[in-house]
Amino acid sequence: MADRSAARRARPVEAAPPRGLEASPGQDAASSSLELDRLIHERVRLAIVSALAVTPSLTFNDLKHILGTTDGNLSVHARKLEEAGYVTVTKSFAGRMPRTEYALTGAGRTALERYVGHMEDLIRMMKGQER
Repeated sequence: MADRSAARRARPVEAAPPRGLEASPGQDAASSSLELDRLIHERVRLAIVSALAVTPSLTFNDLKHILGTTDGNLSVHARKLEEAGYVTVTKSFAGRMPRTEYALTGAGRTALERYVGHMEDLIRMMKGQER
């Protein structure tokens, strides 16, 4: 068990992009369309935008159940996506119970499609190197 945690700590935080996926000359890494969207790359946030990509909207409790996460964890990650403009949040009441509903925005869908495209490119490139 200690060996695993030591291996995790030893991993570099920033890895160089795979060969052929570096930013073009004169293009900084932040503007590179080939760089991963770090906001979506986080597991819970990727799961939130993925769930919302296939469903017009989901309530907080629906997302919590689907993702198997805690209230606090979901709340923090959903807020980051909202601040980025990737999801909209609608708060209302169902009777006396508060209801929070999330929906993916156009910017969120575009970011997810770009992220998935990037991952597909990486997979194709890796498969090409195996030959």
